Amino acid sequence: MGQERVLIVEDEENERTGLAELVTAWGYRAETAKDGAEGLEKAGSWSPSIVITDMKMPRMGGLELLERLATDANTMAVVVVTAQGTIDTAVQAMRMGAYDYITKPIDTNRLRTILQNASALLGTRTELEVTRRKLRDAGSLGSLVGSSKKMQEIFRLIEMVAPSTASVLITGASGTGKELVARTVHDLSPRHGKPFIPINCAAIPETLIESEVFGHEKGAFTGALERRTGCFELAEGGTLLLDEIGEMPVATQAKLLRVLEDRKLRRLGSKVETTVDVRVLAATNKVPEEAVAHGELRNDLYYRLNVFNIHMPPLREHKDDIPELVQELLGEMNTKHGRKVAAVSEAVLNAFTNYSWPGNVRELRNTLERAVIVCEAAVVETKHLPPGFGQTTLRTSADDGDAVRLDVGTTVEQAEKLLILKTLEATNNNKTRAAEILGISLKTLHNKLKEYGSAAADAAPVKEGQPG
Repeated sequence: MGQERVLIVEDEENERTGLAELVTAWGYRAETAKDGAEGLEKAGSWSPSIVITDMKMPRMGGLELLERLATDANTMAVVVVTAQGTIDTAVQAMRMGAYDYITKPIDTNRLRTILQNASALLGTRTELEVTRRKLRDAGSLGSLVGSSKKMQEIFRLIEMVAPSTASVLITGASGTGKELVARTVHDLSPRHGKPFIPINCAAIPETLIESEVFGHEKGAFTGALERRTGCFELAEGGTLLLDEIGEMPVATQAKLLRVLEDRKLRRLGSKVETTVDVRVLAATNKVPEEAVAHGELRNDLYYRLNVFNIHMPPLREHKDDIPELVQELLGEMNTKHGRKVAAVSEAVLNAFTNYSWPGNVRELRNTLERAVIVCEAAVVETKHLPPGFGQTTLRTSADDGDAVRLDVGTTVEQAEKLLILKTLEATNNNKTRAAEILGISLKTLHNKLKEYGSAAADAAPVKEGQPG
């Protein structure tokens, strides 16, 4: 630990003095201010690396102080102190650029962890900035690739949010690269040396998801033969990605919200609370506001997770990135399969550019992987693409046999059912492929087919994982 300067801005004298003595005992240099106005003045003259500020103070409150200090965000970390029950204020502070928040009464162990992490952040920011600049100059950021305006904006958002502890909600259709965004946020944060744990809420049965997320004690329920460490504890000090958060049972969402606000969890069957230091990122292929309206996502959890939003566009909206994506993916596939494919032909690139890519970057990856495997030359030609490539996308021409035709007066539910069944028909009843095209999870597709009845679900043999 270095001799970082910590400025404590607090109008209550006893709390101000107590905090100063505490951080001094931890090896920091401490200075105090009795309100935001004095804090702003001392921040300018004393140049602290960390500021701990209360929210409600005379003359100038914590939010105004934070706003005034925002220009120094690269050299100063601001930690806000807020009362229990006012988490919305803390969320607002995080959106304004605060590094982290802590609630009263202050948990000294948590405060110490925050200060240690903030110190680490300040020490690595210069290094991370150099890394980010090199990556952006090369048209990439982490595993993300693209020089288009849309991707460059996403890179900017990632760079902005990565150094903080703010929660991030990543939205976008299936296959757009939401997990890659989460990994990049983690890799460009001070937590990059700690675990990154992704968990797909749609892939875990409802009866097991609470145990997967929070862990359980031996004997907590039938079949719990030993203690299990949950994903939160596995991600300690690092980042937890909750993918397809809209598929998490609402009861589990309530427990998740409590962990996010208190930073403490209790394993199933345990009477002891465990403090956790985990940054939580969430992703969904649903429109969050619609998921809230339908009761699939708790409004308070959505508000807590959506401190910062990053939306991944479908591939059809940034096709000019396809050549860069192709070269990046070819390198990845060559390494994976021991091939030496150097490029794709102009005809293949034209075919890729003219295709709508309903499965987004994931579909492009799968298409190229198959091509690399079957290609025995240095260049991928159209003959190496899957049979019928580009012909399974649903079209809208009135004379097209694959079109979905709707009469005036058709209900939304009827239209949805017709679209799903027609997509299954177009993909030769490949549910995995159909779910990608529709932009929904496989679990959601199964649930929809159950609603329509066994006649729809069993209309033809279903191929779950084979190319459609």
